Amino acid sequence: MESYEQRTVVRKKDKALLAALAVFAIVIAAIAIVGILLIKPANETITQGQADCDAVRVSGKLPGRVERLYVEAGQQVHKGDTLAKIYSSTVDAKLYQAQSMQNAAQSQTEKVDRGAREEIKKGAYNVWQQAIAAETIARKTFQRMQALYEQGVVTEQKRDEAQAAYDAATAQVAAAKSQYDLAVNGAQQEDKAASRSMANAARGGVMEVQSLLEDQYLLAPCDGEVSEIYPQEGELVAMGTPIMSISKLDNMWVTFSVREDMLNDLPMGKDINVTIPALGGKQVKMKVFYVHDMGTYAVWQATKSYDSYDSKTFEVKARPVEQLENFRPGMSVILEK
Repeated sequence: MESYEQRTVVRKKDKALLAALAVFAIVIAAIAIVGILLIKPANETITQGQADCDAVRVSGKLPGRVERLYVEAGQQVHKGDTLAKIYSSTVDAKLYQAQSMQNAAQSQTEKVDRGAREEIKKGAYNVWQQAIAAETIARKTFQRMQALYEQGVVTEQKRDEAQAAYDAATAQVAAAKSQYDLAVNGAQQEDKAASRSMANAARGGVMEVQSLLEDQYLLAPCDGEVSEIYPQEGELVAMGTPIMSISKLDNMWVTFSVREDMLNDLPMGKDINVTIPALGGKQVKMKVFYVHDMGTYAVWQATKSYDSYDSKTFEVKARPVEQLENFRPGMSVILEK
């Protein structure tokens, strides 16, 4: 039979065990409470967007062959830098032809402005003087015949023949004088104007070909990074064919596709916080600057035929409040609540 001392020892051990269990339960409860207080609920992802920027396609008016590329993809360029050279033997031939036509038209204009040569002027003057001399003789002959006719010595027919010869000589003088004046004065104003117009047209042809040749060397229209080069050296390109694209990395933005029932949290001008995984999960502040629906092709169909509606999808754009280093087009951007 157990002694009194043994029962007392057993009771003390039970009490100690119960106390230890109570302390352990209290510690576990305290740890659980602290954990609940410290654990934050995970943010709900609203949508995922993609970074983008303005891009300029470089092209020219000159059809020809890519003779040389002066830049590579990924290279930084500044406005006015030479990017490529296009060569066209056809355009060179057209320039030679246009310049030849211009020289011919200019020579014709100078000839019209200068008038007839001195030899032609002198010949016309001599013909005029001969006509005057012939008129003088015809006039004197007519005067004698008129006097003889009045005296009844010659017939009326002889007097008429002398008058006709005199009239013809007078007309000849007038015709010779006109030829001489034409040689001295040169071409009419209408002829001179027409000649100048032809010269201007030929000059315009030369300017047109020269404008094409100005695009022989393609220059950078802005600062940026060469994002893509389309043809290779030696390839033929048509007029207006894009040669390369330049990305303006100083004007980046992010495009999100958002269901319309979430637009209440994304009004114009609002600052939003986003996460960029490619930058080590960096959190960045951006400002919404564009909201527009994406059309009927981007509609979320309702799953129930009642107590619901179709939701349209909107395109929301936001740009960083501050310039981001190493932020590039194509990077994913997470928008969370």
